[in-house]
Amino acid sequence: MSFRDVIQQHGHKRIVELLVRSASRGTLPPSLIFSGPRGAGKHAMALAVAQALNCLQPQSDGDACGVCQACVRIARGVHADVFIAGPGDSGSIKIDPIRDLIEQSGYRPFEGKRRVFIVDDADMLVVAAQNALLKTLEEPPASSVFILTTTRPDVLLATVRSRCIRLTFREHTPQETDPDALAIAVRTLVHAAAGEDSRRLEGAKELLTGTGGGAGAAEDRERVRTRLRAAGSLLRDIEVVSTNADVELNGSDDASLQRLVQAYKGRRGVEAYAAIDAAIAAVDANVGIKIVADWLVLQV
Repeated sequence: MSFRDVIQQHGHKRIVELLVRSASRGTLPPSLIFSGPRGAGKHAMALAVAQALNCLQPQSDGDACGVCQACVRIARGVHADVFIAGPGDSGSIKIDPIRDLIEQSGYRPFEGKRRVFIVDDADMLVVAAQNALLKTLEEPPASSVFILTTTRPDVLLATVRSRCIRLTFREHTPQETDPDALAIAVRTLVHAAAGEDSRRLEGAKELLTGTGGGAGAAEDRERVRTRLRAAGSLLRDIEVVSTNADVELNGSDDASLQRLVQAYKGRRGVEAYAAIDAAIAAVDANVGIKIVADWLVLQV
């Protein structure tokens, strides 16, 4: 997940700008704490940092391309230089996996430029594991970056907090959805909701409007990503409207919602949202955009 994906899904433009600027200048702090509520995008931001540091085709704005082999491997969790730890079956993070991270941090990068160590739910670290991390957090190897994500930073030892730069993530404030992408997303879902194969295929064509189809050039893939995100925002708003929830909408207009609320409220909407999430992941993994579009309209 690139920084632009994080901004689209979670916001935090200010934090992204700070991280991009410090990474491009070579001044990125080697020990970071990302704190904030669950679902605020802390883990996604940590992966975006890992991609930005190891991308094979970095963008002019300092972001990762999101489609090179390194970016795809990081997104899939199989990159040799990106390590992720989290609570085990006991609900805590014990000392052994932390010792493994510390040992790995002493090695030079295997296939990338920097080694990135992400500890999710770091407030679940047992005290012994936190103490074991202290020296590494204070003086990490030059090629390593440690990122601890937590919903409860105050649970961490003061000695751990003092060795890290802390960035606070707030609840995502909904932002206006690209109107062109939203219009295409509406038409795609309207066709897909019809249930007839011919209409669904029309929905796939709508999703690919203005692209070359096939595998898709980089700009075409980004267009499809934007439209898929708009469709996800639309489905989220449908759920808000259908449940009368007192939550701000992402930017969908009433006319768009009323055309779709009956078709996608409830279980179908949840399943459609999951399918869109899978479609975005497939585009990120370099699957052909026509294959993605044809598959998606049969799922939603």
